[in-house]
Amino acid sequence: MSTTPAPPRASLLLLAYLAFVSLGLPDGLLGVGWPSISGDFGVPTEAVGLLLTAGTVGYLISSVLAGFTLARVGVGALLAGSTLLASLALTGYAVSPALAVVVGCALLLGLGSGAIDSGLNAYAAGAFGPRHMNWMHAFFGLGVAIGPLIMTATLSAGLAWRWGYGIVAAAQLALAAAFALTVRAWRRVPAPTEPGAAVAPPAARVPIRATLRLPVVWSGALAFAVYVAIEVSAGLWAFLLLTVGRGLSPAVAGGCVSAYWGSLFVGRVVQGVVAERLGARLVLRASLAGMAVGAALIAVPGSAVPAVLGLVVVGFAAAPVFPLLTLTTAERVGPAHADRAIGLQIGAAGVGAALVPAGLGVLIGAMSVQVLGPALVVLALVLVVLYEVGARRPGPQRPVSTVAGPDQPTAPAPAGAAGEAGQPLSGPVLPVVDGR
Repeated sequence: MSTTPAPPRASLLLLAYLAFVSLGLPDGLLGVGWPSISGDFGVPTEAVGLLLTAGTVGYLISSVLAGFTLARVGVGALLAGSTLLASLALTGYAVSPALAVVVGCALLLGLGSGAIDSGLNAYAAGAFGPRHMNWMHAFFGLGVAIGPLIMTATLSAGLAWRWGYGIVAAAQLALAAAFALTVRAWRRVPAPTEPGAAVAPPAARVPIRATLRLPVVWSGALAFAVYVAIEVSAGLWAFLLLTVGRGLSPAVAGGCVSAYWGSLFVGRVVQGVVAERLGARLVLRASLAGMAVGAALIAVPGSAVPAVLGLVVVGFAAAPVFPLLTLTTAERVGPAHADRAIGLQIGAAGVGAALVPAGLGVLIGAMSVQVLGPALVVLALVLVVLYEVGARRPGPQRPVSTVAGPDQPTAPAPAGAAGEAGQPLSGPVLPVVDGR
């Protein structure tokens, strides 16, 4: 039978986009809401590291396990259950009597978010193609852009920060119901057999240890960790930098943080199309350079104008990095290792999202919020080096076929059979398991 995937259904595209909006909302809430949360519980600024660490543990566990067990569970059921878990965790935020309870809820939220992330990326990488992959990730940026607006509006109306989390919990519950009603629709159905078409042979299973022995797998995972560390650190600490460090009012600073996440959304919409025309390598290199320039602007002391401009530049430049690194994983590690490598990359991204921003919180508490800009510059330069190392050390490129599970995409042609932008040519399509 043919291994070319059918065009994505509009209803599933919509649900995937909404799911990524829901993934971004809690991140956007925390940046603006944390000063109120820490004040309510009487804890220092750096205590945010407890939430980030707990969330990372849950995210890491679920994203990596989803990468190895998704074919058995089924992506539809995984999405429904994980979204429900996320809704319950956010409800726990809203009613928590103490920080310890919030930390426990952060663990549950991480478990739900990691599984949603891996499940949707696994499905999208085989079914949606590079443009919709970028656009799906763009909606994460939209969610994080909406999050600060929800929390800012809540606090400006004189309500407690808990209301912001309650609103998002209700939205997650509605999305969980939608996933539960469409479980069967997420099953991948191969295209009809064409006359004379060759049938792909069953895949030779590659031992897990063979994947773990590839240096390029680990350099790629580290690149994801550093990228997400930049993305999250800029969004989390920008509000504090603009208010305490640059003298902006909370309302204006909240709007600027939303502009940062909004630029991530716009950048992914625009650059998803650009990458198809210019190629992933060119777009990735330009984006990494742009992130370094934006970080340098944030590091400029004094006026808030360069910092705000730098935030927007970082957001727009960073936009295509995560989805394009995901889509080009097979070129670096080889098709046989791509699904496991991407699962590890998503787990590493979760680690970077927690440890580095939390470490910056400790550094900010010990020194000042002005350290944020220089730290972002260093991270951006490290990311450039990691990408170049991975791009110059490709993994095995032999083609491997797989037998698709009930909702698992079929296997790829050799990595060289796709254009630089990741557009599939005629032939098999790469199955990957991944995150945000």
